[in-house]
Parts: sequence; C-alpha cells; structure tokens
Amino acid sequence: MAEALRLAVFDCDGTLVDSQHGIIACMSAAFAAAGLATPLAEAVRRVVGLPLAECVGRLVPALDAAECFRVAELYKQAFTDLRIHGSLAEPLFPGMRELLDALEADGIVLGVATGKGRRGLNITLDQHGLLGRFVTLQTVDDAPGKPHPEMLRRAMAEAGAAPATTAMIGDTTYDILMARNAGTAAVGVAWGYHPPAELHAAGAHAVVEAAHEVRAWLR
Repeated sequence: MAEALRLAVFDCDGTLVDSQHGIIACMSAAFAAAGLATPLAEAVRRVVGLPLAECVGRLVPALDAAECFRVAELYKQAFTDLRIHGSLAEPLFPGMRELLDALEADGIVLGVATGKGRRGLNITLDQHGLLGRFVTLQTVDDAPGKPHPEMLRRAMAEAGAAPATTAMIGDTTYDILMARNAGTAAVGVAWGYHPPAELHAAGAHAVVEAAHEVRAWLR
C-alpha cells in the first residue's frame, strides 16, 4: 500500500495567485527603464517561475549576466512602486482557499516553492492572510531556482516528509520538472501559464482543471 501524503508544496504565481498582470507590468517597466524594447506578454508568461535574472536572460538572450541582474533590480523597484500605489493585483485563483482548508483538514502539511524572492512571497501571501498557513516557504533567495530540486528537498527536510509522501502542485513545466527531479508526485494545474499538453509532456502525473480536483487526486 502506498504511503499517505504528508506534504503538499504549491507554486505561487500562476498556481495560488493570478499575478500575471503585475508581473507583465513590472517587466515592461523594468525593460523601459533599461532602454530595452517591451517584451511580449506571452513571452513574459512563459518565463514566470524562473529566477528573475534568468527570466530576463531568456527574454533577451543577448544580455550578459550583469545586465540581466540590473534589469532584475529594476523589476524589483517596479514591484515596490506598484505595491505602494495599490496597483498590485494578485487575486487568489477560484477555490484555492477552500483547497488549502481541505488539505489541512486532511492532516496534510502545506508548503510553497517559488521563483519569487522571500520578500515578494511574504507580501503576496500576507495580502491574502495566508502567510501563517504554510509550514515551509522556499524561494530563490535560499536555493537554486526551478527546475533544480533543492527547494523541494529543503521543503521536505523542514516538514519531515519523504519524496514518496510529497506532492508538488504547479502550473509550469519548471514545477513539474522540479518535482520529477526530486522524486515527488507532480501535479499540474490547467489554470496557469503553461498549457496542459506541455505539463503532461514534462512528466506530470496528473493535470487538474479546478482546485477541488487537486484534493481528489491527492487522496
């Protein structure tokens, strides 16, 4: 008999919250401040989940590492400006709060593994009253970015879970590949920024269409 699930680790952007509009706005502002052409919105959505400087590098491959880091810092400033002016919209996806409640009621420990920095993650979770809901919070401030498995390994160590009792839930191929690299279950969500076919191709054990289906699959 398979061991019972102990730990459910969620991606943030595109899985817990729909942050694409703020991300696209911040990236556009950062590129403008750096004197670069505005990236296409679809191109920005494709890189959500990766470390910020890597996102910039994928959007403009000709930039060197120092310039990518500079644009990433401009992005962080744009994020701060949006937050100060109350223009940072990051709504929870439908059914997500209810899903977290249900998983906790099932005795499952909750975690987050995200391409966000720690400060940005705390701001996002706090605005929804979720900051205290997660036992482990893993960011690119503490470990290599996705699809490297270190964030998941750290989450499991903090929660006292093993790969066989852990599931990663995310909307991008980076989430799925991280889960497979860490040896955990990989659950894709269809409401995020990479299409379901790509999640399946990356090795997702399941791709769900609605939040309540996550609990059904995990059970």
